[in-house]
Amino acid sequence: MIEAAMLWNEPNNLSHWDFETDRDWRQYAEMVKLAGTALRAENPNLTRVLGGISPIDPAFIERMQRLGALDAVDVVAIHGFPLDWNHWTIHEWPEKLAEIRAVTSKPIWASEVGVSTFGAEEVQEFGLKRTAELLLPQVDHVYWYSLFDLPRAWPATTRHRESEGSSYYRHFYMGLFREDGQPKLAAKHFADFTPDLGICQWFHFEDHRLESAVTCLRELGVRKLRTGLSWADYERPDADHWFDRQMRLLEPFDLTVTFCFTPEHRGIRPHHTSPPQNANEYADFCVRMIRRYGS
Repeated sequence: MIEAAMLWNEPNNLSHWDFETDRDWRQYAEMVKLAGTALRAENPNLTRVLGGISPIDPAFIERMQRLGALDAVDVVAIHGFPLDWNHWTIHEWPEKLAEIRAVTSKPIWASEVGVSTFGAEEVQEFGLKRTAELLLPQVDHVYWYSLFDLPRAWPATTRHRESEGSSYYRHFYMGLFREDGQPKLAAKHFADFTPDLGICQWFHFEDHRLESAVTCLRELGVRKLRTGLSWADYERPDADHWFDRQMRLLEPFDLTVTFCFTPEHRGIRPHHTSPPQNANEYADFCVRMIRRYGS
C-alpha cells in the first residue's frame, strides 16, 4: 500500500532540478504547496514528504519554510552518501541529523543512504552496518539505496555523465546485488536490519528486473520500500499498463512513492529536471496516482 508520497527527488541537486530556470526555488516551493494541498484533500491519511535533499543543507529547509512549502508536507527527507559523494565522514550522521532538527520540527526520514562497491565490496559491508547502527535508533524511516546495481548499458540519471569522473561510475555499483543477480558481501547482512531498514529501488519504464526485485525483497524481509512513478513516463504510450503492473506487484510493501521528472513538453525547458510550465499539472498527476493506487 502507499503510505507516503514524496514530492520530487533531490530538488537542491543540479542533477534533479533545473537551477537555471528556478534559481531561488520559488517554483519548486509553489509546486510542493499545490501538490501537498491537493494530496491532503484527496487522502488526509497520506503522509506527504518533501523531496529528499542532497546535499544535506539546513539552509534549503529554512528556504522552504520561508516560502511556505513546509506547511504542505508532514515530513522532510535527507539523502547521505559519505563514503562516495559527500564531504563528511559516515560517523558524522548524528551531526547531520542535528543540523536539520535545528531548523524544523518536522519528522526526518533518511530516504536514500548507501555505499557503492566501486572500490571494494568490503567498504559497502562496513557502510551498511555502520549506517544502520547510527540511523535506525534515531530515524523512523531509513531506505538503503539500492537493491540492484544499475545495468552498465543504462545511463545514470544525471546531467553530468562522464564529466563527473569516478563519481559518475559509482552510481552503477550501489546495489546489494550485482547486475548478474549475484549477492555482494553486504547482502548477507541486510536481513539483520529488516523490517526496520527499508530499501529504495528505482524501476525504469518496463524494467525487466521488477519480478526478481520483488522476490529478493521478500527474501530479505523488507517491508518498507521507496520507489518512484515518473510523470515523464506517464506520457508514454501504454503507461497505464506498466504502472498498473508495477504497483500491483509492489502492493504488499509499505510504499513511499516519489513523484518526479517533468515531461519535456510540459516543462519550462524541454528537460525532465525542468519546473513545469503549470505547477497545477504536477499536482494533478500526483492526485491521479494516489487515486488510482492509494487504496
